[in-house]
Amino acid sequence: MPTYSLDLPERTSARPFAVWKTGLAAAAGWLAFALYSSEAPNAIRDWPYTRELANLSLAIAGLLALIALLPGPVARLANRLRPAGQWLVALPLLLGLWQLATAKLALLPVPFFAPPQALLEVYAEDWPRLAESLLHSFWLLFNGVLLGSLCGFLAGVSIGWSQRIGYWLHPVLRILGPVPSTALLPICFFIFPSSWGASVFLIALATWFPVTVLTWSGVASVDRAYYDVARTLGASERFLIFRVAIPAALPHVFVGLFMGFGASFSVLVVAEMMGVKAGLGWYLQWAQGWAAYANMYAALLVMALLCSGLITALFLVRDRVLSWQKGAVKW
Repeated sequence: MPTYSLDLPERTSARPFAVWKTGLAAAAGWLAFALYSSEAPNAIRDWPYTRELANLSLAIAGLLALIALLPGPVARLANRLRPAGQWLVALPLLLGLWQLATAKLALLPVPFFAPPQALLEVYAEDWPRLAESLLHSFWLLFNGVLLGSLCGFLAGVSIGWSQRIGYWLHPVLRILGPVPSTALLPICFFIFPSSWGASVFLIALATWFPVTVLTWSGVASVDRAYYDVARTLGASERFLIFRVAIPAALPHVFVGLFMGFGASFSVLVVAEMMGVKAGLGWYLQWAQGWAAYANMYAALLVMALLCSGLITALFLVRDRVLSWQKGAVKW
């Protein structure tokens, strides 16, 4: 009598846990930087917040070591940090070179160049003024970029769609576009009742030009076959603009927004240096006037983080809005 055997599929073994070696190297780098900062003698004087900087570096080293060695949910966090692994290794090395050239050997003149712990002192003791300046700059930038983006988008769609409107707006675009917004500072401060309004206008003008040009280019470059197919199906003029032209031009619109962001930041600093009562540009001028160069470098770092954060947020918005074009947008 034949016998039958029931072969059950073998349970696949779980993927073995692998130690994140780059994370361990980064932890060793932060540990070495902490020991070097606290134990190596200084050339001129003992800088405040040196011990706090060393403790912060030790905490980063311990955290990276735990992430690199522990399995489970921590291992998933290590997988997310892997793309930044080489930067995590290079950062303590760069900070160590900075420490060497300033606090330890005094190769760079004081007070024009300060060690890393001087920036930590600024963030710890002057954070109320720095935070107030950050909020003022963000609010000013938000209003200027929003106004410039809306006007640029409307102008670009109008020029790209209507030759009659383009006839009147082309000369304005050619005259005002190439002129740097900061060159209009004296006129704006004379025309507008407040320096804040003049600053908003200048930031909006800097954003308006690239958004207008790129939106115009996107609308004008839409394949005419799309319009013909939509008209064959009975589409109205309104439908052609809002459901065909604008969606097809959105990648160009976001390129203009990214370019406008870069231009708006340069105008923001100059405008805040000229008239407003608070802001990162004002803070930079104040720090330079008092020869507080550590405060100036701290404000520059905050400004860089603000710009990077806003651009990252704009990338997320772009990916969300253009999710239906996934695979077609390559930048």
